[in-house]
Amino acid sequence: MRISTKKKIIYILAIALSVLYLLWRVFFTIPWHAHIFTLIFALLLVGSELISNFTAYVLIIFRIMQSKKNHSLEIPKFDPTQPVPDIDILIVTHNEDVDLLRKTVNAATFMRYPDKNKVHVVICDDGCRDEVKKLAAEYHVGYVKMENNKKAKAGNINHALAQLDSPLFAIFDTDMIPFSSFLYSSVPFFTNNWANLRADPDHTKALGFVQTPQSFYNADIFQFNLFAENYVANEQDFFSRDVNVLNGYNETALFTGSNAVFLRKSVDQVGGFPTDTITEDFELGTQINMEGYTSIATTQPVSSGITPVDVKGVIKQRTRWARGVVQSCRNLHIFTNPNLSMTNRIILINTYLYWWTFTRRLIYIVAPLLYALFKVQVVNANFWILMIIWAPGYFLLHYVLGDASSKIRNERWGEIQETFFAPYLFIPVFLETIGIKAKKFKVTEKNVTFSFKDRLYILPYLFLWLLTLWAIIKFNYGKWGSEIIVGSVITFWLVTHFINLSFCLFVSMKRNIYRKSERFLREATGEIQLPGEAAPTTEFKTRDVSEGGFSFEFIDPSVKLKQNQEFSGILYHDKFPIHFTSRVVRVVEQEPVWYAVTIKIDNTKGQDHYIELIHDGDNALLPKMQDNWITPLDELHLNAVMHLRSIERTFTKFIRNNS
Repeated sequence: MRISTKKKIIYILAIALSVLYLLWRVFFTIPWHAHIFTLIFALLLVGSELISNFTAYVLIIFRIMQSKKNHSLEIPKFDPTQPVPDIDILIVTHNEDVDLLRKTVNAATFMRYPDKNKVHVVICDDGCRDEVKKLAAEYHVGYVKMENNKKAKAGNINHALAQLDSPLFAIFDTDMIPFSSFLYSSVPFFTNNWANLRADPDHTKALGFVQTPQSFYNADIFQFNLFAENYVANEQDFFSRDVNVLNGYNETALFTGSNAVFLRKSVDQVGGFPTDTITEDFELGTQINMEGYTSIATTQPVSSGITPVDVKGVIKQRTRWARGVVQSCRNLHIFTNPNLSMTNRIILINTYLYWWTFTRRLIYIVAPLLYALFKVQVVNANFWILMIIWAPGYFLLHYVLGDASSKIRNERWGEIQETFFAPYLFIPVFLETIGIKAKKFKVTEKNVTFSFKDRLYILPYLFLWLLTLWAIIKFNYGKWGSEIIVGSVITFWLVTHFINLSFCLFVSMKRNIYRKSERFLREATGEIQLPGEAAPTTEFKTRDVSEGGFSFEFIDPSVKLKQNQEFSGILYHDKFPIHFTSRVVRVVEQEPVWYAVTIKIDNTKGQDHYIELIHDGDNALLPKMQDNWITPLDELHLNAVMHLRSIERTFTKFIRNNS
């Protein structure tokens, strides 16, 4: 992204004004003579502001640096005159569902490569399950089992690597399904780097790994529970397709655990995957960078997985990540390690501070509550001086952050997500920081299960929401004229947090899942032979596909089918004929008429091709960018209406059943 000189001046001015404000905050607004509780909270608040501004500066400065480098992440092509390297594809599994693992293994066998004989797919199973061994035999891929693994995922990978010797290897989690283009989108970075090393070894650094984006084919907890699947990007996209890409521009992208390709030599040089942390990915990537290797992150998804949509699963997942990053930062001594470059150190510190964001968010929520409800003043400032010093820097900095950020996620949505995680992550981060570790961690369960206990996750949000509502009413009740103006800053923060907490209430409410499998936009061609018809087969093209069926329209619009009509046909995937039988479950009378049908495939090879047709590419039904025309108020209104309708349906059903 190119940034004009005018914008750079605005960016720098925003930083300068916010620094001026911070100096004023530190030296003139702390109530040093207040009660000890008030003083401690005041120091926590100003510390939170300092850290928040630091992380904002990092993003802005990195964005300016990216603009100056004019760096392109265009994927290089294989040089046909050079031999392609062997590569091991490690699919790591523990106790995940075998049907989910099958999709990943199946996709790995479809990956394109100049010489498929040099692609070695291996299932790494530390669960030692017979059904997984049979799955490997069915797909003619390698199987490496590990008994009595005490070192979690890292131990499983190290055990497998000890039996493999390709110069490159790729890592996939059980649920992360690679696209057929994966190797063409990653391996050429290495072959290109090797050519540059031969041509100019003095000015070229060896490439240690390439991280492709973490992408998901189902709506995440925010998209799904907020009815926002059509205009909000996946919550993890902001890091994978923006922040980590910026890290990669500085040759120090972070490894995020799956769908990455490694130079085997770089991993061996650092002693394999670290086993003294639960985020071996984060720590390994940094160790490779410390050895002088570069790492990059690409922008285009070339694999896709499934993300949990239940509150319990998401909270457990983020707790594990948070504790792991704190562990790894302690192991790496990120503040004092002399082997870290300045840029890499800043990236690691920024990553570490991210996990303190949730504590800062709670401090921001509590600060105005203390004043509005209990008259506890943690900022000693005159309103008009505050307006002169705080307002220009604050609003200009937030304008710059909005302008400098990608279109994946705006800052407002980021605050909502921070507020959601805050009540459940601040304690684990604090405990891990002081050395109190969790006794046991489990792989995140991807199959959604709901129970009554899941409803209890709403309690922290409900408590803070009610407290904030009370504060808004109490603080503004009876105020007129200048009193409202003077109190506007407190009211501004109370209303902001009230809106964020309202979203958290909606996210934590259970939304029913009716669809058994995800739909994907795929255009494939096929032929149908109608029962009892002597005419030739009729051609059709698909609109979308899923594991349970697909929708299509006829090439010849005069051909018609009826509801519940059964038929057989052929669907083509990469010229392979998939023979199937179907039944019409829905007829949509529009122009053109289209049909939703079930699908049954008896042939195993046909089933494999159909699954590949579904999962070979991202889910275009989910947005990659945020639609900023949809405001928070629009979203709140939508959620209120949808939940009221749900209550109405439940009440109507209850009346009907008891009448």
